[in-house]
Amino acid sequence: MAPRLLRLAYRRVTFKVVFFILLILVPICVIGILTHAQHVSYFLRPLWDNPPSSPLNTYLTIMQRMSQWNIFATYMVGPHDLSLARVFDAIIFSNELDILEIRWQELYPYITKFVILESNTTFTGIPKPLFFDSNRSRFAFAKEKIVHGVFSGRIAARGKNEDPFVLEFEQRKAMSGLLRSSGISHGDLIIMSDADEIPSPHTLKLLQWCDEIPHAMHLELKHYMYSFEFPVDYSSWRATIQIFGPRTGYRHSRQTDLILSDSGWHCSFCFRRLQEFVFKMTAYSHADRVRRNEFLNYSRIQKIICSGNDLFDMLPEEHTFQALIKKMGPIPHSASAVHLPSYLIENADKFRFLLPGNCLRT
Repeated sequence: MAPRLLRLAYRRVTFKVVFFILLILVPICVIGILTHAQHVSYFLRPLWDNPPSSPLNTYLTIMQRMSQWNIFATYMVGPHDLSLARVFDAIIFSNELDILEIRWQELYPYITKFVILESNTTFTGIPKPLFFDSNRSRFAFAKEKIVHGVFSGRIAARGKNEDPFVLEFEQRKAMSGLLRSSGISHGDLIIMSDADEIPSPHTLKLLQWCDEIPHAMHLELKHYMYSFEFPVDYSSWRATIQIFGPRTGYRHSRQTDLILSDSGWHCSFCFRRLQEFVFKMTAYSHADRVRRNEFLNYSRIQKIICSGNDLFDMLPEEHTFQALIKKMGPIPHSASAVHLPSYLIENADKFRFLLPGNCLRT
């Protein structure tokens, strides 16, 4: 009789203990998941998301398509004696004045027109100055090549934000119209990229001299964060160069399976001043990543710029656990200044904040 009573008592105690533990753990787990939902979601991304169905194919055979005549003419006649493809560089501009100067100085000899569209609001509907228009004198060197347009954006109601992807789409649609009024013709080449996605001069020279190139190609750009001290990888692919035609529209998304390798640089959040970081964090399409006001604290941002950590305290966006774990933690520092934009190197004092060992911002 006694052993049976002991067993019953043990079961009652065990049930109470388990119930008590669950009563504590379940709310803690729920609160933890809600608090760190983004981390949980990104960590489990390999389970719920898939990479694009067909991977981008590195396009290298373009080198073989250069005609013998063009190669001969390059050395024997000179490039000015031949009719090279016209190239239009089209960007939607926010506030990246330093990067824009480097981009345009680097590409100036190869570009027919610099087409730039800016808005009086951010993608989130916040009023903003026309940064380019008020700094035109800085770009006087390209005055005769600039086609500038202004888009009147919608201002969000107090306490609310506009859907950034809707406003971004509207601006890209407006850019398509601006391009058609810029003097572009069917058969011309057009670069579609963000201001901080900079094709290299050798990429443009190669494409200008080629007899045949695909109708559209993505550009594989080496990705940097905060400055050229923090190389991330070669995952930047959204920039494209296309042959302009009657149906060409300005886009910044997957358009082809072809990508030209090692085509330039993508320097994300590469700003001179801390206030510029804050502006972009609240202005661009992913402003929802600012989950707490402390994310905009200057001292926090400065610390992150020097350490190579993520501004939004996010896990890497990867589709396999192996790649995700490999990229967790701060970006490794690099002391190399090899294969960077030549204008940047030639003006190192002016753009010192973009070079290794100069992470402090004002």
